[in-house]
Amino acid sequence: MDRFDDIPETALAWHRAGKGAAIATVVETWGSAPRRVGSQLAISGEGEIAGSVSGGCVEGAVVVEALDAIEAGRPEMLEYGVTDDDAFAVGLACGGTIRVLVEPVGSVMPEEVLANLVLAREGRVPVAYVTGMTARRRLEREGHEARFRMDRSGFEEDGETFVAIHNPPLRLIVVGAVHIAQALVPMARIAGFDPVVIDPRESFASEARFPGETVLDDWPDEGLRALGLDGRTALVLLTHDPKLDDPALGEALRSEVFYIGALGSTRTHAKRVARLTDAGFSEVEIARIHGPIGLDIGAAGPAEIAVSILAQMTQVLRKGT
Repeated sequence: MDRFDDIPETALAWHRAGKGAAIATVVETWGSAPRRVGSQLAISGEGEIAGSVSGGCVEGAVVVEALDAIEAGRPEMLEYGVTDDDAFAVGLACGGTIRVLVEPVGSVMPEEVLANLVLAREGRVPVAYVTGMTARRRLEREGHEARFRMDRSGFEEDGETFVAIHNPPLRLIVVGAVHIAQALVPMARIAGFDPVVIDPRESFASEARFPGETVLDDWPDEGLRALGLDGRTALVLLTHDPKLDDPALGEALRSEVFYIGALGSTRTHAKRVARLTDAGFSEVEIARIHGPIGLDIGAAGPAEIAVSILAQMTQVLRKGT
């Protein structure tokens, strides 16, 4: 699973420390490549590394080329074949081929562009880094909506311009520390979400019920305001209690969260819609709520309901529906 990394941050720190640095990015793959397009490796001028472009198959060769690129101050486009034996060593059934773009910081990748990229990541702002062997390197926040939604880096139609997508980590906020949440939180973490559970009821929101997870005993609306809501956040409401759910819904409907789901029957949801309408929310705003929550897979029991919720979250994230 691809976790949020600190490759740009590490490369910037090495560069500013006077060590020299380069960033190597997987720009194209064929076959069963160990790492997806957009994966990165940072290399310092002293040979330090962070990240991965192949799971260990070709990192050594990339480091050698990157050190030469740092010294020469030029970009390099590298291509490697990963043998079946090497692929098997990192858990793949067969080998493949990867292309890797190496960009020294300063001489090729402008320090200012890299610094602004780091700031965008820190602020949870989705941003695209546009690059290539001859392209003007720059950051763009618009014009790549499909790539942002799919977390998909890749070449543009010209075959020369590469767009590296830097999205904030996915986050799931669950209001209601109930049985469904106990099943959903570990599933969501496996799927790449950073989960947070909010419930003011101390008997529900406990470390014992959610070991190792972030659990807040705040009122939901206060907790949401403290955490902040953005387009990489999914909100799931499981309390079945209007006193807790409705204030949280108010915060969510005023935000850009990509998914809002609320537990309850069709009848319960109709009452929820009426309350939100009375509170001044429009039909279009209320239609953002998925209620009853989850895909209709005939789920029975907390674990299967959690599966249906996670599936619907993924569908909305990737398809926008």
